[in-house]
Amino acid sequence: MIPIAFDYVRPGTIDEAIAAVVAAGEDGKVISGGQSLMPVLRLRLAAPSTLIDVGSIAEMSGVTDAGDHLLIGSNTTHYAVMNDPLVKEHAPLLAQTAATVADPAIRHRGTFGGSLAHADPAGDLPTVALALEATIVAKGPNGTREIEAKDFFVDYFTSALEPDEILVSVKVPKLGKGWTTHYEKFNRTAQAWATVGVAAAVRRDNGTIAEARVALTNMGPSPVRASSVEAALTGADATVDAIAAASANAADGTRPTSDLHASAEFREHLARVLTKRAVVTAAGV
Repeated sequence: MIPIAFDYVRPGTIDEAIAAVVAAGEDGKVISGGQSLMPVLRLRLAAPSTLIDVGSIAEMSGVTDAGDHLLIGSNTTHYAVMNDPLVKEHAPLLAQTAATVADPAIRHRGTFGGSLAHADPAGDLPTVALALEATIVAKGPNGTREIEAKDFFVDYFTSALEPDEILVSVKVPKLGKGWTTHYEKFNRTAQAWATVGVAAAVRRDNGTIAEARVALTNMGPSPVRASSVEAALTGADATVDAIAAASANAADGTRPTSDLHASAEFREHLARVLTKRAVVTAAGV
């Protein structure tokens, strides 16, 4: 199908982009890589009056070492994220996960910030942002606002961004020494969204798991931390049996849906199986 007619604006700076968003009002839509929005436009599931293309704003791209965290511009592509040496060193879970997103064509065009702003519960990178306790930096006419990942993803395709705000960057804390990570997901084809995904990060100490972070993809209207699993893993022996016992709690507190791809019960089963695989791989046992 062909999208309905719309106005197109391509600002060169963040301030120009904010002004364009304000001028467009609630009928405007921000676009960067366009890998999520363009299919929706073609299906006429969205009908914005104006597209504000922020993809050429240089200050919204790249990865910077900011001391205790990495500052990642929202326009940074999945391909750039997965290959950036700073990301590989200080946030390897993000690099590992970006490498699993869709296919090479989408990874070269799709952006980190766009994936977060889209807030698809089946998206991989929102889950990783939650697991890494990232902070989303938004800017609007009233200034800059920082939103913790746990507060950013509100509901299906709904984030905490205000209508006149733009996601400009993401602060990703460095994990530090001793942390190991892995992202595991089940999908029907290589290009398909995750039926269920699991982001795991563990810190081992003398044969035990001192700390654990586990977040789930597509187990509710937004990504969710598997707090029961994290609690069970903390202080547990770093063994397959201990990890399997903790992973049995993976579906606790989740709200998976049933659709043509999987039933809610199957998603709960996948959450338990994939959590075990992700944590075992991350822990290296």
